Amino acid sequence: METEIINRVANSALVQIDLEDWYPVQPRKEFDLSEYLFQGLILKELDFRSALKQMDWTPYQNAIVAVHCSADAIVPTWAFMLIGQYLSAVTGEVYFCTPERLDDFVFQRIIDRLDVETYKDQKVIIKGCSKLPVPTSAFVAISVRLTPIVQSLMFGEPCSNVPLYKKKKSI
Repeated sequence: METEIINRVANSALVQIDLEDWYPVQPRKEFDLSEYLFQGLILKELDFRSALKQMDWTPYQNAIVAVHCSADAIVPTWAFMLIGQYLSAVTGEVYFCTPERLDDFVFQRIIDRLDVETYKDQKVIIKGCSKLPVPTSAFVAISVRLTPIVQSLMFGEPCSNVPLYKKKKSI
């Protein structure tokens, strides 16, 4: 007697979130202010402003940009703000961070904008494996954002997961 194989995972009420699906395709760029420091130590305002005016900003077009200074120098806040103004004319995503932290900021922004009501009282599993470099901070941010909303939260694959949270039943 043959018995039909039933895919209980596919038939379950689990909602799977794959953070890799949210990975932005735009190129990542950096703007390192250290290249504009006089003798690697100080920022000369007039020279800096002139350099920014003459700069070709098209390489940053539609990119996600990390603005930082890799030199150990005291840089006035207005300098980073000015760079942000120039970059905002060619791209929508500018962050004050090192290039290594850029994806942390990008994913935080994505998760902050997420309509969590669609996950209200759902059993949610956050997919663990990905081919793209989804930062650990994204997994933390999504769990913090969803915990007050969902019925349960898990990590991994539907067939093999780690339970993280389960809403207690009200009396």
